[in-house]
Amino acid sequence: MYLYVDGEIVPDRAAVISPYEHGFLYGAGLFETFRTYGGRPFLLKDHLTRLQEGAEEYGLCLPEDLEEEVHRAVAELLHTNELEDGYFRLNVSGGAEGIGLTAGVYENPRIIIYVKPLPPVQMQEKKLQTLKIRRNTPEGSVRRKSHHYMNNILAKRETGASGNVEGLFLTEKNRLSEGTVSNLFFVKQKTIHTPDTSCSCLPGVTSRFVRELASALGYTVKEGSFYPKHMWNADEIFVTNSIQEIVSVFSWDDRPFPGKEGKITRELQSAYREAVQLVKKQPGKQGEGSNE
Repeated sequence: MYLYVDGEIVPDRAAVISPYEHGFLYGAGLFETFRTYGGRPFLLKDHLTRLQEGAEEYGLCLPEDLEEEVHRAVAELLHTNELEDGYFRLNVSGGAEGIGLTAGVYENPRIIIYVKPLPPVQMQEKKLQTLKIRRNTPEGSVRRKSHHYMNNILAKRETGASGNVEGLFLTEKNRLSEGTVSNLFFVKQKTIHTPDTSCSCLPGVTSRFVRELASALGYTVKEGSFYPKHMWNADEIFVTNSIQEIVSVFSWDDRPFPGKEGKITRELQSAYREAVQLVKKQPGKQGEGSNE
């Protein structure tokens, strides 16, 4: 595969970083994952807004033309790797600043964009498994998509290699938080509930988009602090992320749920697909165009 590294398309085997890279040494890095539809990045402006917010907290100076740079890189990566669409990771890290923490600003961060093929089949439903390991508290003001991923790695090891099992994090106070790689939603009497950021969950881009879709469909969306008992008798459960979109839950700790037969989940999935189709129909070349 070919990657985009600091303005150039290079073979992945030729891409190298310095041993003094602070993203490697100290986790001084942020990333965003997104996918394309018809060659166009979905919700890119929202991803870049979240990245900018994290960069300001981390002291990472992002290029002013980053959005245009990403659009160009996406188009080039799809073409070079002979892909119609792809799974992308935009990675920004501190750069080679030597050994030792810095109190200053990272003025020359490294920008790497990774791409890989999308799964051949879109996942329809998952099993939810409550994790023994608890969700750690954010390193900063809120949880960022940072290089600090040990909590997620341990969670993945706990649930195993199966792709259709999603670990469910609880906080130290036993509140619902999020999935290993997803945001959590549950439906009770046509009200859609989701944990807020006080529960140490990521402020998800896809999560916010789904909340907007739900409101447009006339559903009440309630963000807050919830315990497992609040979800135990839910009518439906689903999880969201930028690659898998909206995935229904058919089982939680061996308790059955409607899964892909859930009415509200199916409505939201349909609305999501309609939004995707609009992106595909946008004029312009692949990798270009306005935000979705």
